[in-house]
Amino acid sequence: MKNIGFLLVLLLVFNACKESDQIESEISKIDIDLNVERFDLDFSKAKSDDLPKLKRDYPFLFSERIPDSIWIDRINDSLQKELSGEVEKTYAKFDDVHDDIESLFQHLKYYDKTFKVPRVITVTSDVDYRNKTIVTDTIVLISLDTYLGSDHHFYEGIQRFLTLNMKRSQIVSDLAANYSEGYILQNKPKTLLDDMIYFGKQLYFKDKMIPFKSDAEKIGYSEEQLEWAEANESEIWRYFIERELLFSTDNSLAGRFIADAPFSKFYLELDSESPGKLGQYIGWQIVRSYMKNNDVPFMEMLQKDADEIFNNSKFKPRK
Repeated sequence: MKNIGFLLVLLLVFNACKESDQIESEISKIDIDLNVERFDLDFSKAKSDDLPKLKRDYPFLFSERIPDSIWIDRINDSLQKELSGEVEKTYAKFDDVHDDIESLFQHLKYYDKTFKVPRVITVTSDVDYRNKTIVTDTIVLISLDTYLGSDHHFYEGIQRFLTLNMKRSQIVSDLAANYSEGYILQNKPKTLLDDMIYFGKQLYFKDKMIPFKSDAEKIGYSEEQLEWAEANESEIWRYFIERELLFSTDNSLAGRFIADAPFSKFYLELDSESPGKLGQYIGWQIVRSYMKNNDVPFMEMLQKDADEIFNNSKFKPRK
């Protein structure tokens, strides 16, 4: 009987993998006309006389409240030239990033037939790491100076947990997160569980939209941090349950377990060993369990409320 059960599990896994491969094969055939416009290069090579043309080509990047003299000063600014030089050196070859974005758009088109490919424009932003990517229905902006590599000297003074994800491999993950916000139902969060499930949906959205990225890249962990979360999953879950945190309305819990931070705050000795965002990580596993145990279309799941997903997830932490 044990052998039969084992064979049934293998058969289910095989069929799931086969179905996934078929979907990915279909997605890879979707035609996407993607042209990444390198405004960062155009601006870095511009002379004062080129400013009118830049403003015609990229009018949305130039506020009418800022006089031309400011832009000309920036064109000639030595620090801006140094920043642009580092970006040009790091992104002299852009094919891998282009291919990642193209694949993301193929997946978006597969799951949302109304999706239209936007203008994708690379810029510099004086290392505005709080706004690395900006997404609208028609335009995507990518600040390449916020993706120069975790150890880049421009990032001295920025906390390490932030610079960890200031590298090229995170560009498409950040874009997927931006896009997820337009698809996920988010009522005003009241409990820790509300936040956990919201970010669990966002991470599951990445499972579907960027399956070519690792779980560590999706959540923004190092491989060691992901291994820690996986190894301690049952202990994290026990902590949440024993202290009745899931349905707590304590506003401080989001800062302790949801927000991007150097570590999660259990107020235990293990805090310094833990990565931040462990509430997001557990929410991700709950959503994965829900989708595994319920016959619900992916896009429909994004509209389900947190209680429904949790109550029907049959979630059990790995041991």
